[in-house]
Order: sequence, then structure tokens, then C-alpha cells
Amino acid sequence: HRSDTLIKELAKPNIEETWIEVEVNGKKVEKLVKTSTLSVGDIVIVGAGDTISVDGHIIYGDASVNQVSMTGEAEPVKKSRGDRVISGTVVEEGRIKIWAEQVGEDTATARIKEYIKSSLSEKSAIGLKATKLADSLVPVTLGLAGFAYLINRDFESVASVLQADYSCALKLATPVAFKSSISQAGKNGVMIKGAKALEALSHVDTFVFDKTGTLTHGELEVVSINSFDEEWSEEDILNLSASAEEHYFHPVAQAVMRAAKDRGFVHMHHDEVEFIIAHGVKTVVNGKEVVIGSRHFLEDDEKIPFTKYKKQIDACLKEGKAILYVGYDGKLLGTIGMVDKLRENAKTMIQRLKSLGVKEVVMLTGDIELKANVLASELGIDRVYANMLPTSKAGVIKELQKEGKKVAFVGDGINDAPALMSANVGISMQKGADIAKATADIGLLKDDIEAVCDVKELANKTMKRIKSNFYATVGINSGILLGATMGVFSPIATAVLHNGTTIVLLLNSVKKVQIREEKA
Repeated sequence: HRSDTLIKELAKPNIEETWIEVEVNGKKVEKLVKTSTLSVGDIVIVGAGDTISVDGHIIYGDASVNQVSMTGEAEPVKKSRGDRVISGTVVEEGRIKIWAEQVGEDTATARIKEYIKSSLSEKSAIGLKATKLADSLVPVTLGLAGFAYLINRDFESVASVLQADYSCALKLATPVAFKSSISQAGKNGVMIKGAKALEALSHVDTFVFDKTGTLTHGELEVVSINSFDEEWSEEDILNLSASAEEHYFHPVAQAVMRAAKDRGFVHMHHDEVEFIIAHGVKTVVNGKEVVIGSRHFLEDDEKIPFTKYKKQIDACLKEGKAILYVGYDGKLLGTIGMVDKLRENAKTMIQRLKSLGVKEVVMLTGDIELKANVLASELGIDRVYANMLPTSKAGVIKELQKEGKKVAFVGDGINDAPALMSANVGISMQKGADIAKATADIGLLKDDIEAVCDVKELANKTMKRIKSNFYATVGINSGILLGATMGVFSPIATAVLHNGTTIVLLLNSVKKVQIREEKA
């Protein structure tokens, strides 16, 4: 019932009509259309109190968005230009325009509903075991009924035995326990796509993490700015870069914009910006050309000399920073250094996984071995695969499985899909690519890596509860059957005991599993 309620809750944002921006006679106007007619590329307008009907990026405006239906977090989140929003979430304050990237059945809400429906209809190996055992014990029950008649010579004892079969409790308690746990996980920002995934996770003894986007935020952050001109301060260089790149969704551009806003962004007037794919941007400020982007773009294409600043640049590179180069009037004006920062709770998460019975934690990374080993030592990671190519990840999973390990893989990229499918359990991050989310067995709906521990703990405790229910069912019902066979229990007494046992086990199955009790 609780899982059915979750499906209904996810289905609530059934928005029949949506406001979009269209161009009529050269003017932009707002138009109310059927949500079912929306297409990728439409500009959707959402105001206070409205539910977002598409997945996409904000191209205009600011808003406070309640994401409780998707992440379980009740506190609204501020969203502004460049931020991604998902269907089913509600704008509480503000007004935004969204570039639609997924519509209809391709939206997050629609996919999640399908995941839940399919997961609730799926039977796990343990569920099937319970059903088979219950069916196999039917001949035993019938045999005991015949034996009861032989020793008691009355049909009342036969009726008593037939009242006390194993089927009800064994067939009901296990799927109800799985269904309850899947529902609980969904309400707490973790989507489990079936009882098989939950059961398999309980057996996992090895966790493999793709470093970027899982152990790190997967989001660049400006950590240093070098000015090579005394007339230009660090803030000037940052403001210049942000002014030129503010209209682009590229991760580097977004990192620069976030840093500029944090430092009190002052916009610099500039001419039209030219975006050169995979290189950078060009514009004119104060009548002089500005070029911002990769070293290849500035040094090779724009012929800006770098030799004088080789020492400073090499120092940044050795620290593992990604560098954005800023040129002005034919000279290298400065550099902006960025890193993909480690998640604050990554080390705690790994320690907690090991306390939950995980024997080995593995990291995959494209970093050089020296840098990878330093990070692994800091986090308490047991094994590292450095200099990894994206296509090699699935091979590592298979190699670990050949060692007899039960493997869970946590990833977020398109190239993680083969590894997610190869693992015993695949787990995708909230900000992961759509194909990663589709191929994973479990999806995180909140940007909290420790949710991996939550779902592992949920799996462990759910299986423990199922096994205790299983043994309790067989033990109690066997006792009732013995009493009924010997004529100790009347049919009514047998029915009360049998059904009472079933009800108690069902109540135990739907009881909430306590996770991360210190936060409860």
C-alpha cells in the first residue's frame, strides 16, 4: 500500500497545460499549450506555485524550488540561470524560463514511475524460494491431514490441519518486506528498481567507484587566479572571464561564473561574444581583443606567447589543476586554476561501508598513479586503477567478479553504462547521464554520496528481517500443524493462531527499517 501511495505521489504532477514562450510577428509572447504537445527545445515558463513539467536548464530568472517529490529534501533550493531543474518539482517563489531537454515519457518523473511499477511486480530469488517452499509443503500438509484422521478418527482434526498451511505467511511476508523497503528508499531519495537489486546489494562485498562525479562533486571550482599584468588584479581577470562566458553552460564557464558571483561579480561591457567549440570564446573589451580558453587555442591558434610564464603554469599543472587561459590584446593576461573538489563526506562514506560488511573499496580514475594513490590513501581506499580509459571500466568489474567478489559499481557518466550493467549491482548518481540512470539497478535522487551507505544498510537489514520472518513462519506454523495433527487445536483455534501469526509477520514486514539512526 505504501509503495502504491508513492506511485500516486509521483503521478501527482500530471500537468495538463503549460505556459511556453513563442514568437509571433517578431515578438515574444506567452502561450498556454497542452503539456502533451511540448517538444524538446521549447521555452517553458513556470511561476510561483506551479509544478515544473519538463527536465531542462533555466535560461532566465531565479526561483526557490521545492524538490521533496524527487529528493526527499523538504528545504527549497535556490535555482538560477544555468541550473538544471527536473519535472515534478515545484516553484515556491520566483519565475523562471526553462529550456526543455526532456519532455513527456522521457522526463525524470515519468521514468521513475515506470521504475517503481516494474520493481513492485518483480519477484526476488528469496521471494521465489518462499513461494516454492510453500508449494512444496502442500503435500506435507495433506499428508498430515490424512495422518490426523487415522489417529483421531474425526474430520475436525483434519480441518484443523488444513487451516494451518504455510502458504499465507510465506507467500505474503517476503514480497511485502521488499515492497515496504523499496517504498521507504524512494521516499528518502533512492530509487531501487526491483527486489532483485535490493537482495543482490545485501550480498555485495566490494564497492567500485568511478572517481569523478562520485567521490568528487563532478563540478569544477575555481581555486586559484594568476595575473601576469600588474594593471589587472585577480578580481579583474575573473570578472573579464565571467563577463565573456556568462551565456554558456559549459562546466568551465559555469565554474567561472560561480566564482565571480561569490566575489561580487562586476560585469565588464564587451562586444558580441564568439564561441569556438572545444576551444573557448572571443570578444572585444575597450577596443582590444579578448580570447579565453585552452592553451592550444591561445598559443597555437591566436599566437599568444606562453614561454615567459612556463614556470607558473607548470606549477598549477603539477597540482592537478585544470587551467583556463585568459588573453588580452595579444598577451597572456593570466590563468584561472580549477579542480573537481573531493566530496566532504567521501571518507566517512567509505568508513561506513566497511562497517556494513564491505571488504574492499576500489577506485577507478584517469589520473596518473601517483596522484591517484595519494587520494586513495587519504580516503582509505583499498585498491586503485589509475590511467583508466573509459572503455576499460567494465573489464575491471569482470576481473573482480572472477576473483569471486560480489561487486557494486557507482558511476555517473555515459561511458559508465557498460560497467553499471556488468556489476552485480549498478548505482547511478543524481547528476548522472540519462543512460547511466537507465542502466543502473539503483539511482540516487539526491546529491549525497552517503546515500550509498543508506541503501546498503537498508538492503542488509531488509534481508535480515526477511530471513527472521522466514524462520519464524516455518517454526510457528510447524508447531501449529503438530498441535492440529494431535487434535490439541480445534479448527477455530488453529485458524486464529495461523492468521494471527501471518498478521504479526506482515506488520513486522511493513515496519520502517531504521537507517543512520543517529539522524533519525
